[in-house]
Amino acid sequence: MGLIHIELFTTLDLVGQAPGGPDEDPMGFPFGGWQVPLLNEATGAQILAAYEGTDALLLGRRTYDIFAAHWPHQKDGEIAELFNRVPKYVASRGTPDLPWAGSTRLGPDLPAAVREIRDRHEHVKVVGSLDLVQTLLREKLFDRLDLWVHPIVLGVGKKVFDGGAVPTNLTLLQPPAAGPQGTLYLRYGLADGTPRTGDMNAPDRGLGHDGSR
Repeated sequence: MGLIHIELFTTLDLVGQAPGGPDEDPMGFPFGGWQVPLLNEATGAQILAAYEGTDALLLGRRTYDIFAAHWPHQKDGEIAELFNRVPKYVASRGTPDLPWAGSTRLGPDLPAAVREIRDRHEHVKVVGSLDLVQTLLREKLFDRLDLWVHPIVLGVGKKVFDGGAVPTNLTLLQPPAAGPQGTLYLRYGLADGTPRTGDMNAPDRGLGHDGSR
């Protein structure tokens, strides 16, 4: 069984909407392209490393349309070569045209379709696609969550966990890495169980000697 990786750029208040440019999502969002001034070589190297081994993309319809209008026309660079080469799976309620070579629309049973993709590939990357991400978070249909947290607060915009999250444990897979402009890279893996609670006024904080409750 392969791994589903969610790759997201966020602000400190966890807004993930339209990081790359004002045309990504022009519907009343005033900060399209908020990530661009914060890009640097260190972040670029982290992103390239995160995509090593990718053999499929899983995209929401809006992100697919943005990518399909851009990446087929880019011939140079590792990301362009990768995105154009691997299969693209698109979650959409409609029947859109999928002009990008290697694209396939998923069926109406999204959880079943994602499980099938996971069985077919080793490393499936979900890029952007916040509506799709909400479903994957709710169904716990992901294995890795990579966040690049940027040192800005927007106060508006669609957030990573808008209505899609359920109580979930994660484990940090590698030490956090901070870039020169303060962008923090966090790589988490899905862990078993759900978050526990304790009581700071109770003996052992309400936990057993082994940390259980």
